[in-house]
Amino acid sequence: MAITQALCTSFKEELLEGTHDLDGHTLKLALYTSDATLGASTTAYSTTNESSGTGYTAGGATIANVAITSSGTTAYVDFDDVSFTSATITDAAGALIYNSSASNKAIAVIDFGATKSVSGGTLTVTLPSASATTALIRLS
Repeated sequence: MAITQALCTSFKEELLEGTHDLDGHTLKLALYTSDATLGASTTAYSTTNESSGTGYTAGGATIANVAITSSGTTAYVDFDDVSFTSATITDAAGALIYNSSASNKAIAVIDFGATKSVSGGTLTVTLPSASATTALIRLS
């Protein structure tokens, strides 16, 4: 299995079709185990190989403070990091950002590069800084 970081191809098409209102819809981040297969071809949130444990609820957590901005000719999305507190999670190898307001459609896959775990603490997914060159979601 593999988790490959990518902006989901279906998201790009759905963005042009007007499916996503990134700062008006509810976006979520779900954690996945090293057994998951996620990448550019992922189209929707699924519970298959989703991480589990104390402090983590299936479906993940809501992403707060979504904001769309631009710099020069690039528009990008900024949002808060996502934390799971008082958590015991033993296998989190990546994450899926998805739009729960639009039939759980996939937006982006994040590969942690290694399996992360926490025991009775806080697991924080630190998202890339928001700029025209580093934001996870950006259009140039």
